[in-house]
This record gives sequence, C-alpha cells and structure tokens, in this order.
Amino acid sequence: MDKITFGWRSLHKGKLTTMFLGFLFLSLTLTAQSSKTAIVGTWLNHEKAAKVEIYQQKKKFFGKIVWLKEPNENGKSKTDNKNPDNSKHNDPIIGLVMLKNFEFDGKSTWESGTIYDARSGKTYSCYLTLQADKTLKVRGYVGISLFGQTNIWTKIN
Repeated sequence: MDKITFGWRSLHKGKLTTMFLGFLFLSLTLTAQSSKTAIVGTWLNHEKAAKVEIYQQKKKFFGKIVWLKEPNENGKSKTDNKNPDNSKHNDPIIGLVMLKNFEFDGKSTWESGTIYDARSGKTYSCYLTLQADKTLKVRGYVGISLFGQTNIWTKIN
C-alpha cells in the first residue's frame, strides 16, 4: 500500500514522511530557540543566602542580586566594600550585577561570562549549564575551568 487515505484526500507515504520530518525539524528548532532563555528568572544560590535574577540584554545574559538572607551588616545595608574599585565601596549589594556577558552556546551552556564575588571583591571567568533537573551549574574559575569551583543554584520562578 503506497498511499494512505484520509476521507476524500490521499497522501503517498513519501509525502507523509516528508511532512513528518518537516514538523519534527520545526519542533526541534523551536525547542532550541526557547531553551536560549531557559536561565532567565530568579535563582537561589547554593547557600540559600542570595537570590539572583538572570535576564537577557540584547544577545547576552546578566544576573543581579535581588535578595539577601542577611541584607544588613552592623545595622546598615551591605555594600560592595571589597570591590577593588574604591569608588564602588558604597554601592549596595542588592541590585549588584554579579553575572556579566554570558552567551548561549546553542545547547545548554551559557559561556564567556564572568562572575563577581562581592565577599572577596574578585571576578572570575564563568560558565552556566542548565542541568536536566532544571538546576543551574555555576562554574567559576581562574585561567582554565579545571581550576575553579562549581555551585548548584535552584530556580524559584
């Protein structure tokens, strides 16, 4: 049987296969496009001490601190007092952009970015990988990724 009949219409198996492959390709393309923004949202860090909002600006991704479990130090809002740039020492930690310039690799990783650690005032190379369980692997490193630290963040919205 070469053709399949649907009421008054009939399709040859070749045309049906072509249509199926077209729909499959389209759905995979749409899935890949939608996964580009899969990291957008608010994430709880591994210590459960901070929430970071990841957002897209043009083709790059950034993250800013939007909540701290302990927002105050000595009765005042925590500031970026460890920053090597003295002019930023009075900048509040809440609102601080700590993830910068990440680019989507087309699969499940955002790379070529940096992460800033306000506790030390240091900036590290970083990549972000969305895990199968919808957690985010955050890998900060110096030089090559072999020398670094990995943390797992949990998406809260």
